[in-house]
Amino acid sequence: MKAVVMTTPGKPEVLQLQDVPEPKLQTDRDILVRLHAAGVNPIDTKLRSRGTFYPDEMPAILGCDGAGVVEAVGSAVSRFQVGDEVYFCAGGLGKSGTGNYAELTVVDERWVARKPKSLSFTEAAAAPLILITAWEALYDRGRLEAGQTALIHGGAGGVGHVAIQLAKIKGADVCTTVSSQEKARLVRQFGADEPILYTQTDFAQAALDWTEGKGVDVAFDTVGGQTFYDTVAAVKVYGDLVTILEPDYNIGKLKTARSRNLRISLELMLTPALQGLVAAQEHQTEILEQCAQWIDKGKLNIHLSQTIPLPDAVSAHQAIESGSTTGKIALQIA
Repeated sequence: MKAVVMTTPGKPEVLQLQDVPEPKLQTDRDILVRLHAAGVNPIDTKLRSRGTFYPDEMPAILGCDGAGVVEAVGSAVSRFQVGDEVYFCAGGLGKSGTGNYAELTVVDERWVARKPKSLSFTEAAAAPLILITAWEALYDRGRLEAGQTALIHGGAGGVGHVAIQLAKIKGADVCTTVSSQEKARLVRQFGADEPILYTQTDFAQAALDWTEGKGVDVAFDTVGGQTFYDTVAAVKVYGDLVTILEPDYNIGKLKTARSRNLRISLELMLTPALQGLVAAQEHQTEILEQCAQWIDKGKLNIHLSQTIPLPDAVSAHQAIESGSTTGKIALQIA
């Protein structure tokens, strides 16, 4: 089969289209999926440039997100049959025999959900990682409730644009940071109540003004660096600050956060897969199943900004690393 293979860490050009052996079912719970599309995420570019989680199992096929059609099933598979359309976030972290920048992949049926009927394969492939990340950050870590307020950074981005929608589904009011008026218009389409142009204003002060000086109940940091520390002032006393980046202690301290009794949570949706936490992985599948229902009911939308052919995966990585994209990018496979 054709696959985009990473032979060594480095620049995007290390990604090469090659002929590789087709993957085989390894357990009786596995399903073989003929991929129609693969999502491209920032984690892919980080693994490509720094090395994968399994450096001894090179070469590697990247891509955590996939969507396609079930082509074969193991003897104990009960949830799917040949011909089912599915989407999932599984593999692609460097482990041999996994990855979705390819024509075929093998996945444990427990980590797979039925594709939303209303989405194309490319739209569906763009969705899983960002849906799980935003859900875990807002609902599981931040414990967001109806009637609360949320500050979501990078609202026009991949995680940000679905985080806005999940917050609105929960019944929260949302302010979000954007870099331009064009992106401000975009996030309003996703339901944001208050776009904040961080290039023109102090976002923390804007969030305080929006909440009449109280601060938001939950802040979701998708940017990291100085933004994480600057966000502390925007969160109410006893509020929640969730980040998907590791705080850099060379930049700031948590004294102010401690004095405000903030609850700080670190979100990494890859933890269940990396540590083999079955119940947590099954919870992520349940997230995809619930989100598929909301998508098909028109409550949740996936913003796919670019679709790129599989052989041009290099350009997909270059686009993400440029930092100028909105929404998501997907690779068209079939």
